[in-house]
Amino acid sequence: MSHLSERPEKPVVGVSMPHESAVQHVTGTALYTDDLVQRTKDVLHAYPVQVMKARGRVTAVRTGAALAVPGVVRVLTGADVPGVNDAGMKHDEPLFPDEVMFHGHAVAWVLGETLEAARLGAEAVEVDLDELPSLITLQDAIAADSYHGARPVMTHGDVDAGFADSAHVFTGEFQFSGQEHFYLETHAALAQVDENGQVFIQSSTQHPSETQEIVAHVLGVPAHEVTVQCLRMGGGFGGKEMQPHGFAAVAALGAKLTGRPVRFRLNRTQDLTMSGKRHGFHATWRIGFDAEGRIQALDATLTADGGWSLDLSEPVLARALCHIDNTYWIPNARVAGRIARTNTVSNTAFRGFGGPQGMLVIEDILGRCAPQLGLDPRELRERNFYRPGQGQTTPYGQPVTQPERITAAWQQVLDEAHFTDREREIAAYNAAHPHTKRALAITGVKFGISFNLTAFNQGGALVLIYKDGSVLINHGGTEMGQGLHTKMLQVAATTLGIPLHKVRLAPTRTDKVPNTSATAASSGADLNGGAVKNACEQLRVRLLQVAASRLGSNASDVRIVDGVARSLGSDEELAWDDLVRTAYFQRVQLSAAGYYRTEGLHWDARAFRGSPFKYFAIGAAATEVEVDGFTGAYRIRRVDIVHDVGDSLSPMIDIGQIEGGFVQGAGWLTLEDLRWDTGDGPHRGRLLTQAASTYKLPSFSEMPEEFNVTLLENATEEGAVFGSKAVGEPPLMLAFSVREALRQAAAEFGPKGTGVELASPATPEAVYWAIESARQGGTAGNGGVRGAAVSDGGRARSGAKALSGA
Repeated sequence: MSHLSERPEKPVVGVSMPHESAVQHVTGTALYTDDLVQRTKDVLHAYPVQVMKARGRVTAVRTGAALAVPGVVRVLTGADVPGVNDAGMKHDEPLFPDEVMFHGHAVAWVLGETLEAARLGAEAVEVDLDELPSLITLQDAIAADSYHGARPVMTHGDVDAGFADSAHVFTGEFQFSGQEHFYLETHAALAQVDENGQVFIQSSTQHPSETQEIVAHVLGVPAHEVTVQCLRMGGGFGGKEMQPHGFAAVAALGAKLTGRPVRFRLNRTQDLTMSGKRHGFHATWRIGFDAEGRIQALDATLTADGGWSLDLSEPVLARALCHIDNTYWIPNARVAGRIARTNTVSNTAFRGFGGPQGMLVIEDILGRCAPQLGLDPRELRERNFYRPGQGQTTPYGQPVTQPERITAAWQQVLDEAHFTDREREIAAYNAAHPHTKRALAITGVKFGISFNLTAFNQGGALVLIYKDGSVLINHGGTEMGQGLHTKMLQVAATTLGIPLHKVRLAPTRTDKVPNTSATAASSGADLNGGAVKNACEQLRVRLLQVAASRLGSNASDVRIVDGVARSLGSDEELAWDDLVRTAYFQRVQLSAAGYYRTEGLHWDARAFRGSPFKYFAIGAAATEVEVDGFTGAYRIRRVDIVHDVGDSLSPMIDIGQIEGGFVQGAGWLTLEDLRWDTGDGPHRGRLLTQAASTYKLPSFSEMPEEFNVTLLENATEEGAVFGSKAVGEPPLMLAFSVREALRQAAAEFGPKGTGVELASPATPEAVYWAIESARQGGTAGNGGVRGAAVSDGGRARSGAKALSGA
């Protein structure tokens, strides 16, 4: 076993424990960024001047009337920026734009003594605009050939030969929606400037170092003049990876110019209308199967809706291409990607980061093609799994390690869910109930862990041991409710060999750990855990030397367990507090900076080849649904999940993440339906679903009636901290099983062997149209809702009759 993955005697990791801030969360005592305003004197409030047009050139911004509003202190415009007027890493996001690019784009910010004064001041600002034509939908952009950013192409094998050898060739088209993050805490920042001009920003950000970088270049100062801290976030899900930077810069600019603290917080409507979403995608595809239903070739084009600026669209698209294979071996593939430029908010990271979009395409293809091949969808999926001992690689050239876990998790779900028995029960139920139907579907997940950009795969930590034996850890990861801090406390206690109560964690700050990566890509525990472990190991080596001198033995024979140092073969012991005190008086350094970099990664973005991921997280889920034939309404009756988290660092945290990720994925696929005004009237481009009243989120009523989650056992991950695996993003894709179960239930309303298309999100309306399609023999499509028919290209060869059921 590798040194990084090996666990010592009596580890604190692997023990189920509550979130480190759980008590504060449920009692309301946990502080978030905006709570700090009440503890800060003379705070000014920032409010946006939004232009409610989809696109137009700003010809004038008149602020005189705003300055006359009582309580308005200043109006920030582009003329006030001392550095670079840009809030994006691609330099395509002006902080104060001279061209409005989406409905609700902010062109100026008002600072007021109260939030109400700032709001009234913003209303008084006059903006002259020359309206310009706008592109709102993905179809608009494709028709107008409106694209930006890279256009990667992933190729593998010989696609033309693969199609020539295919007994069946199908073509199709699929468009599916984005998703709103809807974190409980909206974007917020609080900026202050001290007597030396040092800028200190409290920000709800997943990437404090990048927030620091953007603020510094907006202010025109070096990075060491800006410190960013993140106490915690009330949810992030990727929406606070890139987008907080400009908001923090507004607060920092206001503080720098006025000398007073500036508070920034979007209300819910502003957050929904000004911040980016998960990318919606459009896919066209052609797929070939042999006579036994095994994939021979795939040719596809994925188009992501990037919105008005690039943000993280390029890496999101790259990850979508890298995950179009999911758990399936595709020997010959050609997949092209492109990013549409539309006049909507700039879409950004969201849990899964393009992986769900790529994987949804192949799962939809298999769900649509299975009936036409005369195969049960489960059987079609199983036939195409990556297999051990075959030397199979992904379409981008990375060997698929641990393919046996794909089938192991799958089989465990089948067994624990009593899948075959329940299929018989469901068949009997459906035969007896003409107006309601049930279905049971199973899908799998193979998700690559690491940032596609190799440089981001590094982490830092600072660990301090005080004279009394207490320990304070700092690391570069941020806490957004996912339990990262809990795991880091467990890693530190385990590495040092001390009880958990000895360890405390400090808020994430750029002046403690510099140049950190975003807490994203499910890599928070891997990167920061490796860094915390490294720092603690440095300290333990020093302390073992001190203990050896006191115990009269060699350092290699000393063990520190449960806060007591003992030498092998001796009953003599030394308590942790005494050991630390002795080390201090011997002038042994009791602090250490830790560092970790993920080894073995390489990626050629131009060739779209390499091994960008450290390992793959594996899982499988079976979902049973019941559908009403009159309305399309449905309920999730039962879910069974087996998920691979390696050797869990914190099982209770990981199970919570699996449950939450699954439900969020089910929300994206079945409920959450973003809508914009696409008419040519005065409100063109306006987000119509800009509140919880019009944007439906999953809640208790959408939870499965029975929800079983099991962690895959005997799953140590070599080369990862204490043998664990990432858990943040992969479970979201387990929700594909919900959508496939709904598809199968809708098909049950038609003749045996009927296949239907299903829109995404599969709202009750969409399910109803799929039911109507099934009743008409499965030929009516989606009633015009986000779909296109699957057609067999007529390439049938010998053996096709058996597959078609003839």
